[in-house]
Amino acid sequence: MATASGARVLIAKPGLDGHDRGAKIVARALRDNGFEVVFTGIRQRVTDIAATAVQEDVAVVGLSILSGAHIALTARTVEALRAAHAEDIAVVVGGSIPAGDIRRLKKAGATAVYPTGTPLDHIVADIRKLTADRS
Repeated sequence: MATASGARVLIAKPGLDGHDRGAKIVARALRDNGFEVVFTGIRQRVTDIAATAVQEDVAVVGLSILSGAHIALTARTVEALRAAHAEDIAVVVGGSIPAGDIRRLKKAGATAVYPTGTPLDHIVADIRKLTADRS
């Protein structure tokens, strides 16, 4: 079922991190603001995230990472999307992200980074801008 915006977003928890509260809060905020959200659940492999993103025809993959492996997981996700010929899918990252790692995440291919405490309305507005041309 298409939503008012028509934009689809995948929220994923890569790696071994088992905490999903923040991811679910962001997913709900996006859904409540007209996005169609696919949530993969916890402990997802990067290759599975990329395959789901392609299969679900999403505009954005949002990675929620609290484990400290955010740079490696982001780079691997971007690489997996590229290998699937889906480099047009934006990758955003949220979670326990030290300010000093934001530049490294963007260099690894993240379009945007949302450290813990980023206001939900800011995330929603950013995702709306990223998906404006795909809706």
